[in-house]
Amino acid sequence: MDENGTIRVRVYTGRAQIPLEDATVAITQKSPDGRHHLIAVRVTGESGEIDPVAIPAPAAADSTSPGAAEAPFSVCDVWAEHPLYELLTVEDVQIFAGVETLQEMKLIPLPENTTPRDAAGEVRVTPQDL
Repeated sequence: MDENGTIRVRVYTGRAQIPLEDATVAITQKSPDGRHHLIAVRVTGESGEIDPVAIPAPAAADSTSPGAAEAPFSVCDVWAEHPLYELLTVEDVQIFAGVETLQEMKLIPLPENTTPRDAAGEVRVTPQDL
């Protein structure tokens, strides 16, 4: 993989999509043996966003026909947490070379007398058939 795509994460809460400042965002990739390798850890700013993070991805020229042996994208997992909200994990986020991916993450406030580990959400993104 000699090219990069980027991922930008926006963390918010509520139907009004209120930006969530000071949320911790971790971006990882799984190795073939299933272990997570840390790519980046960032903290959201006032806008609820982190700066874009570069991630290696297959060259776009290598994905000109469907059914290729290698997927035309890389995948990563994104975790977002804040002390007053449930942990949210989004798995298999697709990263394409030369493209900025925006991953939006809606965190749910914790009920009273609950810790983040007691309530965690998980989302799995299904791969595109390209």
